[in-house]
Amino acid sequence: MLADFLEYDFLRNTFFTGILIGIIAPLLGTFIVVRRLSLLADALSHVTLAGIAFGLLMEKKFAIMLSPLYSGMAFSVIGSILIEKLRGVYNAYQELAIPIILSGGVGLSVIFISIANGFNTDLFNYLFGSVSAVSRNDFYSIAIISFFIVVIILLFYKELFALSFDEEYATISGLHSKAIHLLFIVLTALVIAVSIRIVGVLLVSALMTLPVAASMRLAKGFKQMVMLSIVFGEIAVIIGLVTGYYLRIPSGGTIVMTSILILLLVMFIKRRRRKIGSSTA
Repeated sequence: MLADFLEYDFLRNTFFTGILIGIIAPLLGTFIVVRRLSLLADALSHVTLAGIAFGLLMEKKFAIMLSPLYSGMAFSVIGSILIEKLRGVYNAYQELAIPIILSGGVGLSVIFISIANGFNTDLFNYLFGSVSAVSRNDFYSIAIISFFIVVIILLFYKELFALSFDEEYATISGLHSKAIHLLFIVLTALVIAVSIRIVGVLLVSALMTLPVAASMRLAKGFKQMVMLSIVFGEIAVIIGLVTGYYLRIPSGGTIVMTSILILLLVMFIKRRRRKIGSSTA
């Protein structure tokens, strides 16, 4: 693969994009899991699919060159804002906002795909990821967004940490919880939108949760959990991309299965440590 990597631009674009996604997806996924909002990623990924389908529809039916990446990103951000608005409407049942938006995303996707009479290979790549789907312009856009996300997380780390563990106390302490939460959910939307090229719509939530699930079994603190999540995410992305390339199958599936294997390995190690500890006690 090294020779191909040096020869073909699309492989380098995909690999470097994967490295970036391996950082930002588990990074934000840690806050999502701690806040018990794992289904949020699923909802926004389906809204992003509607945006991608809309972009492909514009190109196929009306010859309007609208990048599916940007249309998916726009739909995802709009979906995140709507979720936040619905959380305010259903104050006592805030989790209801997520399935509402998820259903809307699925419905719009079906409508756009039906109007266009399908998209064949293009849509398949967006659903399950591809090692050849990332262009140079896509990589530049994803790099800028990744930099922006990391900077925001660093600037608002304390606020996000406080909201993740005790939102009520953080609000009473004078933290602008609604504004911070809106920023958080928009960042989540951006991460999901840019990750779809590599992982795919149907699998992107796994990259945001599985590395976190593995790190939770080993970490002794929140910061350590964040770092381990990123490490596991990077391992899954690199192994998944290489495996997907050689087996000629969608990279999303190999990345997710690698993440599951990492989780199983961590659980096995944890169990062995527990047995050894109990036997020596």
